[in-house]
Amino acid sequence: MDSPPRTRGKKPSTSKIPVNQQQQQSGVDNSSANLPEDDASKKKNAEFLPFKAGNQLLCRWRDGIYYPVKIIARRKLVDGGVDDFEYYVHYIQFNSRLDEWVRLEQLDLDSLKTNIAEEGHEELDAALLYEHEKVTKVKNIETIELGSYKIETWYFSPCPAEYNDCRELFFCEFCLTFFKHKSQLQRHKKKCDSRQPPGNEIYRDGTLSIYEASFHALLHTPNMLKQVDPKKNWVYSENLWILAKLFLENKAPLKDINRFLFYVLCECDDSGCHMVAYFSKRKDPEGIYNLSYILTLPPYQRRGYGAFLIAFSYELSKKEGKAAGAPERPLSDLGRRCYERYWTWVLLNILKQRRDDFSIQELSQMTAIHIGDIAKTLQDLELIQSTKELQTRHCMDTETLDRLLRDAAGPPGGLKFDVTKLDWTPYKQEQS
Repeated sequence: MDSPPRTRGKKPSTSKIPVNQQQQQSGVDNSSANLPEDDASKKKNAEFLPFKAGNQLLCRWRDGIYYPVKIIARRKLVDGGVDDFEYYVHYIQFNSRLDEWVRLEQLDLDSLKTNIAEEGHEELDAALLYEHEKVTKVKNIETIELGSYKIETWYFSPCPAEYNDCRELFFCEFCLTFFKHKSQLQRHKKKCDSRQPPGNEIYRDGTLSIYEASFHALLHTPNMLKQVDPKKNWVYSENLWILAKLFLENKAPLKDINRFLFYVLCECDDSGCHMVAYFSKRKDPEGIYNLSYILTLPPYQRRGYGAFLIAFSYELSKKEGKAAGAPERPLSDLGRRCYERYWTWVLLNILKQRRDDFSIQELSQMTAIHIGDIAKTLQDLELIQSTKELQTRHCMDTETLDRLLRDAAGPPGGLKFDVTKLDWTPYKQEQS
């Protein structure tokens, strides 16, 4: 799902979270978290070096504040001695996209806790659990280069075996072929004639366009969204999956990508069309689902592309004749916030314009948003009290709606999807 910007080696600041609140949440005592370091303190738990996976202690983050972490793995330093290690840590209070490798001098030895009992996974054999955690928790690729951006990755992505020794990948931003060395990418770019994902234009509104799968067309069109059928172009889809997996924690296995369609949104200039976001959708979705995974690449976040793709997904549901649609669950924390902002803004604007009573079912028919998502949103806004009111007609007072709309702060990113500009026929299995 959409996520906060983390481009050019930067992470979002968490200094706004009070340290004392973090102590209560984590159960880790960091009362000495910001005391000056001295040699005596560093030697206190020296007998536990090198630290083991599962140990917990405090780690100095980039903002200079110490936070509780759990050690996931360790590796020897290339430039260190035989006993010198760096440690892969998970910040206990934050999403694993912030996991990173740190050096010993960033860790507070006084706060060390050992023999921390693991919870969950009781149904897994110990050996299988170890292998699962070993390959999924440790980020294998630390950065990628895509176009003019160098981007820090968030999660493990199962690249081919020949890339096991890589910490950085270099992607062609047009065909998504990736390399171990920048010199290889530079040679590739001299031969690659792709300038955007191929596809048929199904939407045009000024500089925004949407394209459907067509892997033989190379069109120079500003800002386009393309539908990519993995069965027609396995290599492109496989590379898109590997790229997206670096930023999406929960994602379908690679073997299942032929079951999905991918919609890729690009920004274009004179040099070509540059991918900024995408979402996937099952070819034969079960029930109400109209979106499987959604991602806006970190350099392009906070521009409204996530909300634009969400709006597009609901318009597809309407074109498919569905009464309503919904994203597949579970949603990530960032994805949930993106959807909540979208639902809030859409529903409040309808209520503001109507100025009369309404029912939940009517709102669902107008927006293609599932009644469960509508009810939850209205409950969170305290406009209804419980789901028992689903069959009831409501009327909101103007003052309340005005206040909520001010809090909603306008359309997400300022982008609006104009359904009158959409020329699209739903995908059918017999087309494949």
